[in-house]
Amino acid sequence: MNKIKTGLLVALLLPSLAQAAPQNREALFGETHVHTKLSFDAFIFGNRNGPDEAYRYAKGEAINHPAGFEMKLPAPLDFQATTDHAMYLGMVPAMFDADSSVGSHRVAKALREAKTASERRQAFGQMLPYIGQQVEDDLLDMNIVRSAWAETIAAAERHNEPGKFTAFTAYEYTSSQDTFENLHRNVIFEGGAPDEPFSRLISKNPENLWRWMDSLRDKGMDSIAIPHNSNGSDGYMFWDKTYDGKEIDARYSAMRMRNEPLVEISQVKGTSETHPLLSPNDEFANFEIMPYQIATWYESKLEGSYVREAYRKGLELQKAGAGNPFKFGLISASDTHVGAGAFTESNYWSKIGMVDFNGRLRGSVELSWVQRLGAQVFRLSNMWTQFNMPEGASTGLAPKNPAPGFLHMQWSSWGASGLAGVWAEENTRKSIFAAMRRKETFGTSGPRMRVRFFAGYDMGPQLLEDAQLVKKAYAKGVPMGSDLLIRKNAQPDFLVWATRDPLSAPLQRMQIIKGWVDSQGVSHEAVYDIACAGGAQVDATTNRCPDNNAQVDLSDCSYNADSGADELKAHWRDPQFKAEENAFYYVRAIENPTCRWSTWDALRAGSRLNPSLAATIQERVWSSPIWLEH
Repeated sequence: MNKIKTGLLVALLLPSLAQAAPQNREALFGETHVHTKLSFDAFIFGNRNGPDEAYRYAKGEAINHPAGFEMKLPAPLDFQATTDHAMYLGMVPAMFDADSSVGSHRVAKALREAKTASERRQAFGQMLPYIGQQVEDDLLDMNIVRSAWAETIAAAERHNEPGKFTAFTAYEYTSSQDTFENLHRNVIFEGGAPDEPFSRLISKNPENLWRWMDSLRDKGMDSIAIPHNSNGSDGYMFWDKTYDGKEIDARYSAMRMRNEPLVEISQVKGTSETHPLLSPNDEFANFEIMPYQIATWYESKLEGSYVREAYRKGLELQKAGAGNPFKFGLISASDTHVGAGAFTESNYWSKIGMVDFNGRLRGSVELSWVQRLGAQVFRLSNMWTQFNMPEGASTGLAPKNPAPGFLHMQWSSWGASGLAGVWAEENTRKSIFAAMRRKETFGTSGPRMRVRFFAGYDMGPQLLEDAQLVKKAYAKGVPMGSDLLIRKNAQPDFLVWATRDPLSAPLQRMQIIKGWVDSQGVSHEAVYDIACAGGAQVDATTNRCPDNNAQVDLSDCSYNADSGADELKAHWRDPQFKAEENAFYYVRAIENPTCRWSTWDALRAGSRLNPSLAATIQERVWSSPIWLEH
């Protein structure tokens, strides 16, 4: 009898055990950075979509933009986290209610009475001293914050459907160094969450956030923090010092990696992979660059602001005995403030509601003479506002218009990015969170491209055609996000496999980006094309694919789809491998050129193209790295 019961139990468990095998992990796409009306800035600029609407959008339903038009995904997502700002969470909706506990405050009255865009911006400016903790706070009501946080948790529970759709409880920790140096993180909980979130109003120091997360983990509440927009951090996100300017040590590195295993590489406000001045030998480095600190026209310092340089710096710190605090996996997200990310160039609504919802506001459509006059008045009005703002603040208005006839705001440099990808056994919180923890993740600039990446030994090119490729790669090697120990007298093999999004353009090339640290402790980088569309061969001298002559017709945005690949596979060995050098490797697969959102805007409006904006884009996917270590 016991044997029969045991046999039945094993039979029942076998399907789930088989599904749990690494080779059965599937690519799931999701969004980890969504703001709803509970965020102070989202509400001010017109968003009335709450967490429920945001989750319904992710599941494939249509919801309304603040400007009144419909927003809908081409296909549902697999998972999502709504990440409203913890500071002043739910406060602005309450301030718009004259009968609430904060409705009679002078800032609340100014917000309610603002009618024009300029008045809303000025009213918003009155909140900045409170958010920046520059004045005694007689506005904040923590009962409102806790109530909004309870609403956030309840919405995630309502919409979480294990096996079909995963909803995470999450929020944004919106910190900075002093004023506008972006040190923002999204904090995502695996399951249980505390009664209130840890915000910058408690501490702007991210190290204190990590200590709080550690204390919750001791109580059974695991979470991860995901830094974003390092490109706008003025060099502080990946500074080689602590927040207080002290030397980084191994304890700091371990605490950061325990709490921040991932980093957001791309989103609406630009790409944080690298910059042309940091990677002059990378022809694809100039991709969707937003060069400013967040909400200002101050240029962001390059060093310390980009992920690839941080990977290199991490190797240097590790060699010096300080550990590696920058050993991140990669994802992308949108940072939408209307409850719905716009992930396609041809259907783009930007990010912040009534401020940037059409092509004229985004700078992609030429203004009429009446609109130009209005823009001049708007510019002069905001210059006066900026003149009267505290030192270091900004209204976000461009000091000059680089292309006559077009409005140029900071969001002219924004884009339709991006999505997070994970390799998970099933669509559940536990499985997706585990994938994030082990960094088996990838990020895309919007299209749902997939990439697999393995490193190991004795994995020859014959595996590429093996029906059990994935199973054997897991058995013989390690996937993206992992460490591979360097063996004496052995060179590692890399297996890479990227597939296109069938709703987007075909693939043009697949690359491996390498960084390493030499015997002197100095880091370097190199870019290798490893697979080319059409079966073309990589040039052994330049390590580049030949041009596949992919063309875009800017008159109608059509492209010659036959010049690319549906998938690219490659076995690769590093021609510069040295067993004594620690290194990292990650994959970047790039599509053929297509029209950028700015071109789509102009075509639909019958406008000439803005010459200061890119006309085309080459969408891409980034894998998490694999680190070779001793």
